[in-house]
Amino acid sequence: MSYYATIFENALRNRLTFALGILALTFCFGFDAFAHGVAEGDQGYIQESSGVLFWPFVYLGAKHMVTGYDHLLFLFGVIFFLYRMKDIGLYVTLFAIGHSTTMLFGVLTGISANAYVIDAIIGLSVVYKALDNLGAFQRWFGFQPNTKWATLIFGFFHGFGLATKILEFEISPDGLLPNLIAFNIGVEIGQLLALGAILILMGFWRRTSSFHRHAFAANVALMTAGFILVGYQLTGLAVA
Repeated sequence: MSYYATIFENALRNRLTFALGILALTFCFGFDAFAHGVAEGDQGYIQESSGVLFWPFVYLGAKHMVTGYDHLLFLFGVIFFLYRMKDIGLYVTLFAIGHSTTMLFGVLTGISANAYVIDAIIGLSVVYKALDNLGAFQRWFGFQPNTKWATLIFGFFHGFGLATKILEFEISPDGLLPNLIAFNIGVEIGQLLALGAILILMGFWRRTSSFHRHAFAANVALMTAGFILVGYQLTGLAVA
């Protein structure tokens, strides 16, 4: 990690690198900034559905993950410097356990929180992972947070954010548990599909000489994305 801390220190002097990161985020966030937004048609379907609808909810779960850029940004940060499939599988499993647990718990118990606050914390999870990839914690504070525990804990927040959104739709109690399980299965399928695409792209990029040169800019862009998401949510909280 000290190697990347050196990159971090040197690149701080490079204004062009910062400009590239900001430009990338301008492109990335040219769309709706609400992390757990659900398409209007899907909202209506969730609200009007009743009974066990296994495959439709599998589809909705997969669609949510594939289009849920807050999840994808965090996963991108998590696997950025992971090369072995064993390590990737471990971290993705921890995230999935956290995400699934709080989603099911939140909906079944009816416990919710302010959606803006939860989504702001999710934005901070993206910031955390980018700073971790840059070696900032070791350099600034002299310690390295436990990345496995952090992935699990932030997974809890990601799932709780989705549970809060689902509760707002007042989903029918008829077939609730099977539908939630189906939705969660879809989420994990979507996560695997998205992860596969990310790994393929990362695999090609890692084989080029530009990977280490541009690793800093990519993580600055990731960190900026997290801060933008936090800013949107806090603004929404202030004006709500």
